[in-house]
Amino acid sequence: MAPNRDKGKTDGRKIIASNRRARHDYAILDTIEAGIVLSGSEVKALREGHAQIADGFARVIRGQVWLDGMHVPPYQYGHGVGAHDPNRARKLLMHRREIAKLDHEIATEHLALIPLALYFKEGRVKVELGLARGRKKADKRQALAERDSKLEMAKAMGRARKGTDH
Repeated sequence: MAPNRDKGKTDGRKIIASNRRARHDYAILDTIEAGIVLSGSEVKALREGHAQIADGFARVIRGQVWLDGMHVPPYQYGHGVGAHDPNRARKLLMHRREIAKLDHEIATEHLALIPLALYFKEGRVKVELGLARGRKKADKRQALAERDSKLEMAKAMGRARKGTDH
């Protein structure tokens, strides 16, 4: 059996950046995959694994989805004409029906569109967006307590399986 050479890959995806904080601050109701319009130097910078999406958010403007707050640092070898603005708004690629559905849900239910992950899929950069509702402080505490209890149960089950339950 050949060794696993796809480190950092899960189901054909090579993760560039993930927004772990979003799952803490928001209750994720649905996830959507979208393509992203990038310049050449941005793709090269992303191939080096440089990106920050923690402060990012997406919004629908006149039937188009735009990703703001994502930081892609300049490619270290790209100067002059090939260089890009690290904090520019980037257009997301989605079907018109999906955009209309998202716009309706965001407007009627007061939801946010948050980037959860940025990754390569079959050589193309994709962004996973989460349709999310903001959590209050008490909800965050409850989610943490729930996660901790599940983790503790899993540890106890593992100890019981091994026969080292104390």
